[in-house]
Amino acid sequence: MPRISRRDSLKVGAAWAISPALVTSANSNALAADPYADAKLVDGEPGKAAKDSFTIIVLPDTQNYSEKYPEQYLAQTEWVVENQKERNIVCVLHLGDVTNHNSPPEWDNAVKAMNQLDDIVPYFLVPGNHDYSENGGCRDRSTGLNAAFPVAKFKELPTFGGTYDKEPDRLENSYHLFSAGGRDFLSICLEFGPRKDVIRWANEIAGMHKDRAAILTTHAYIYFDDTRYDWQSLGANQAWNPHSYLIAETSGNDVSDGEELWNGLICRHENFILTLNGHVLGDGLGRTVTKTPAERNVHQVLVNFQMRPQGGDGWLRLLEFSSDGKTIQVCDYSPTRNQRNVSEQNQFTMTLA
Repeated sequence: MPRISRRDSLKVGAAWAISPALVTSANSNALAADPYADAKLVDGEPGKAAKDSFTIIVLPDTQNYSEKYPEQYLAQTEWVVENQKERNIVCVLHLGDVTNHNSPPEWDNAVKAMNQLDDIVPYFLVPGNHDYSENGGCRDRSTGLNAAFPVAKFKELPTFGGTYDKEPDRLENSYHLFSAGGRDFLSICLEFGPRKDVIRWANEIAGMHKDRAAILTTHAYIYFDDTRYDWQSLGANQAWNPHSYLIAETSGNDVSDGEELWNGLICRHENFILTLNGHVLGDGLGRTVTKTPAERNVHQVLVNFQMRPQGGDGWLRLLEFSSDGKTIQVCDYSPTRNQRNVSEQNQFTMTLA
């Protein structure tokens, strides 16, 4: 579960006291009694991939796996390796909260799981709030991410583009280049609550590669009610906004939420097609579509399974891009349960700009 500071410097007052209750709903109450109350489960793997399509695997919050259920994490990446050729899996995007307490044993478990992908499928990581500070307290930007996944490990890969120019030896902010289905892609991966100068850098990267379809990955962006995080307008009415963590206090509030990322980065470029984030509880699912100034649709998607049994029950999200570049077929699958969730929140199609 996201950890929030008891802050008074931002003067959220009474709103802070009631914010935990604001995340409850009929759906989340039902999930507390039955973790699959909202699901439509079907046995078996997803159907065979369409001809000439390719797949991106989304790996949401693995924090509970790294802490308590490493076998779930290992099963996820093992399934990706086993299915890489058949499904033409071109990369794996980790949405952050790699660990729960930013501890060496948890990072070791994460490394073992992710190392199964080495030399087979490139993977791109972002840190979540639990990956920062002692015990995952998110008080500052100290993290075990760079010891576990040093930049040197990625530099020689053909997909590696670079890291934040002020921190070249840190992986929290990076970009990656890959091509699939006759189309060139840019993956921009940003830290939890990106700093203002990180957004400056990300704008430069997006501008340098404006001929590539861009995907933004960051830990906190869309909320479970299908709206972007927006501290300025909603404050503590949305739980777990980056502005509500101690890292905001200790940095002079140098953090950004979803609305700030939309206005400060995404809508300034016409090559973004998709954003992905985890982090949020409730039902852990959400999506919205917003038009850029040039009337291009950008899909923005939340997916988080950590509320399911055994730390998440091994659920993965598959994004299958059609050969004509027009659609993404979304499917959620658990290799440990060997089941698909075919509810409308877990299986749907996105039409690309």
